[in-house]
Amino acid sequence: MAVGFVLINVSPGTERNVYDKLVKCSEIQELYPLFGEYDLIAKVVVKDYDELSDIVFHKIRTLKGVTETKTLTGAKF
Repeated sequence: MAVGFVLINVSPGTERNVYDKLVKCSEIQELYPLFGEYDLIAKVVVKDYDELSDIVFHKIRTLKGVTETKTLTGAKF
């Protein structure tokens, strides 16, 4: 299992539209609006890091309004 936390910036005025589309993505287990440097944070849980890359590149970054992402991956102790 791979866990990623994706910080997302969007164009002003597109926050709600991007949120509404991302919340429907089954791989995103949690999604929250933020105040500050980033607009949204998504917790993505998938089977491996290849699938995590696919979600970020093809389901998140391609959405109209998304301008930037930063993905933080989980680690095991």
